[in-house]
Amino acid sequence: MENKLNRRSLFAAAGLGASPLLAQIKRDWSGQNPTRYPDPDIIAIDPRFNKYKLGNTPIQRLHTGCLWAEGPAWSAVGRYLLWSDIPNNVQLRWVEETGHVSVFRNPAGNSNGNTFDWEGRQLAFEHGNRRVLRYEHNGSTTVIADKFEGKPLNAPNDGVVGPDGALWFTDPGYGSLMWYEGNKGKLELKEAVYRVDKSGKIEKVTDEIYKPNGICFSPDYKKIYVADTGATHYPNAPKVIKVWDINGTKLTNGKVFCSMKLDGVGEGLADGIRCDEDGNIWASAGWVGENYDGVHIFAPDGQRIGQIRLPEICSNVAFGGAKRNRLFMTGSQSLYSVYVETRGAHFC
Repeated sequence: MENKLNRRSLFAAAGLGASPLLAQIKRDWSGQNPTRYPDPDIIAIDPRFNKYKLGNTPIQRLHTGCLWAEGPAWSAVGRYLLWSDIPNNVQLRWVEETGHVSVFRNPAGNSNGNTFDWEGRQLAFEHGNRRVLRYEHNGSTTVIADKFEGKPLNAPNDGVVGPDGALWFTDPGYGSLMWYEGNKGKLELKEAVYRVDKSGKIEKVTDEIYKPNGICFSPDYKKIYVADTGATHYPNAPKVIKVWDINGTKLTNGKVFCSMKLDGVGEGLADGIRCDEDGNIWASAGWVGENYDGVHIFAPDGQRIGQIRLPEICSNVAFGGAKRNRLFMTGSQSLYSVYVETRGAHFC
């Protein structure tokens, strides 16, 4: 007991709040019995995270009932949050004004990730059809990518649009490895990251990663970060996020940005990732359990500085809301949100 009290006192004196090693609280996610402020599941591991915490905001569950929720994307014009329920083959929409949730697209090609381009058009990364699809303003669709060097893509997963309009996306192949999330088949290409320019030309930018998953740019678009979830199928794959320098259309100087190991708790996987205006990486995390699953926040130097603990594995994140300071998080079966004292670095 004395050791536990000393640890609590140490963290309090350092201004870090509760230790991540302390037991995760049991809470009522219905909203009928509010959690006392400050929310105990928003944790500063390093003093640098304190500036991003709000004392009077809770983590909220906005919706539940999905089979595997993924790919949140914010529409600033429509003021809604779009996300995928991959096994149910639908895209869902949460409306900011009313909190209403409805089916947005059915069927949806077992889409995983979603984003919007600079013209406000939705891009969906479809497992079922093994392609990247763009939804046009007139209701038609355009296939952005479905093959590389004459072979079908594995199952595009996530992507981001650069300032020149080029799309960078990951292709780890999960949707082609199980009927549950797509149409089971074999992988005909090595897992890789691709770039498609505005003319439609596709090129592989790196395959120096086991299974590239979540992807995001640094605030100045000079670096690109990619989460590696290869440990799901390759025993020797590290559980890390990698980073490269962007040199025109090429990637150089690839290296490990951070490890997903949390001392004293476990080592899980990062999935979806997003960057804020200060260059911090907000990474969805899971496959460990209590005190780990949720969102892990890493400073630009790769050090973990904070956590947002959820009762489910977190699959992906997106910044949205009127001021782009609301973090949306897709869990295994649910959609969550929390306000933070920073903003997403990019609109798409």
